[in-house]
Amino acid sequence: MTPPEFGLFLISILMSVAGQFFLKAGALKLGQAHASNVISHISRIISTPELLAGLTCYGLGAVTYILLLTRVNLSVAGPAASLVYVFSVVGGYFLFKESIPISRLVGLSLIICGVLLVIWENK
Repeated sequence: MTPPEFGLFLISILMSVAGQFFLKAGALKLGQAHASNVISHISRIISTPELLAGLTCYGLGAVTYILLLTRVNLSVAGPAASLVYVFSVVGGYFLFKESIPISRLVGLSLIICGVLLVIWENK
């Protein structure tokens, strides 16, 4: 990946991760959805700032990902986008105090190794 491509990739990843964090924060404000409150939850989504910010971040992430796809093969960009999972787990640990069991750490390590193998360019 060239520096401009890496920049698009990084922006896409960061926007997607930020979107997830905002959506989680907004979901915590809403509380659990049940059959009896699903309609009110749907209507409250458009008035919850964190949820709107999350959807906006996802949209920006999608736009930058599309721009990246104009420059990079899908066989590289697609698997590399799985780094969103890694950043989401780490961010969940720090922002929402979620635990990270050893099995999840092993899985994240495998994702990172897989991404490195996919983006590695032999010249």
